Amino acid sequence: MRLFKPTVLTFLICIASVSLQAQEERTIDDGSIGDQFEFVIENSNNWNDGKGRSFEVVRRNMFMTLKAHAVDSLNNVHQKLKNTNNKVSAQQKEIDDLKAELAKTQGTLDTTNKEKDSMSLLGMQMSKSSYSFLMWSLIAGLAAFLAFFIFRFKNSNIITKAAKAKLADVENKFKEHRTNALEREQKVKRQLQDEINKQRS
Repeated sequence: MRLFKPTVLTFLICIASVSLQAQEERTIDDGSIGDQFEFVIENSNNWNDGKGRSFEVVRRNMFMTLKAHAVDSLNNVHQKLKNTNNKVSAQQKEIDDLKAELAKTQGTLDTTNKEKDSMSLLGMQMSKSSYSFLMWSLIAGLAAFLAFFIFRFKNSNIITKAAKAKLADVENKFKEHRTNALEREQKVKRQLQDEINKQRS
């Protein structure tokens, strides 16, 4: 137990000396701006003006170094902010370009869908339902026109057949009349010849 106490005491002294040595080796150039301010405060002297006001007396070289480090840090922050703003501007431009491209693509898609859902007739675009209605109307009109002409043709054919039948009947009657007329003429001629022959005798 007696050996243990001196060993612990020796160990604590070693740790304290290492810690003090590390603090002594530390400079104002080490650590962040906050650490550098702490270093300056730790290495400054207190001074009272007699009126109850307390001041920290800082060596000029440490103060100028701290100022330079603070200015460098601010410049780095400003540079990072500028780079971030430039990056944001570039990303905003890219977003705007993508939005414009999306709007263009949407317009092309709408046009394609409209063309897909429509038909072209004589250079005019019309919906498929209107195109179908127009085509069926034309087909129905042509069918009605064809039926009308078939009816007229059949009617004309019937009239033509009736006229031909009448003509044939008239021709037959004319032939019969001519035959009768020839027979009467021959009969009259024979009678006339008989009369002439009688007169001579």
